Amino acid sequence: MMKTLSEPSERQLLHKRTVKCFGYKRKDGLFDIEGHLQDVKNYPLSNFDRGPMKAGDPVHEMWLRLTVDLNLEIKKSEAVIVWGPYHMCGRITPNFKRLEGQTIKAGFRRRIQSLVGGTQGCTHLVELLGPIATTAFQTIYPEKNKKSNLSGQKKKPQLIDSCHAWASDSEMVAQRHKDFFTGEEKKFDG
Repeated sequence: MMKTLSEPSERQLLHKRTVKCFGYKRKDGLFDIEGHLQDVKNYPLSNFDRGPMKAGDPVHEMWLRLTVDLNLEIKKSEAVIVWGPYHMCGRITPNFKRLEGQTIKAGFRRRIQSLVGGTQGCTHLVELLGPIATTAFQTIYPEKNKKSNLSGQKKKPQLIDSCHAWASDSEMVAQRHKDFFTGEEKKFDG
C-alpha cells in the first residue's frame, strides 16, 4: 500500500521550488556532485531589475558542482546562477571556490556559513549545499563500503546512529551488523 499525504483543502499553486541532485563517479577516481535549484511563480511578476516576468519564468535557477574525493574533501567547486532576481546575483559565484579544501563531515554547515553565508554568498546556493552534501554521502558510501570489504576491514558502519532505522539498538542493525548491535537480544515485531 502506497502512503501519501492526506487530501488537502482546495488550493491554488503559487510557488514551486525544484531541487535535483546528481552524483557521478569520474574516470579519474573523483566524484562530481551536482545540484540544480529552480524557483518559479505561478503568476506574472514584475521585477525592477528583470522587468515583467511571465508565470512559469524562473525567479531563481542555479547550479552548483562539487568535485570530491573518497573522503568527501572538496577538490573543486563551481557555481552558476542562470537566473536570479537581480542582475548582480551572479557576481557572487566566485566566492564558492572558498569551499575547496573543505570536507563534508560533522560541522560542514557551520563552516560553509562562515565561508559563503550571508553577504558572502547566495542564500539559495548555500541552501543547495545541504542536499548536495547528502547526495555526496549517498554517492560515495557504497564505494567506501566496497573498499572496506575488499580490504577485510571490520569497521563500524558510518550510518550507525545516524537515524532511527540505523540506531545501534535497532532491529535492522541487529540483523545486518550484529557486531555493532548494542540493544537487548530479542525478537523484533514486523
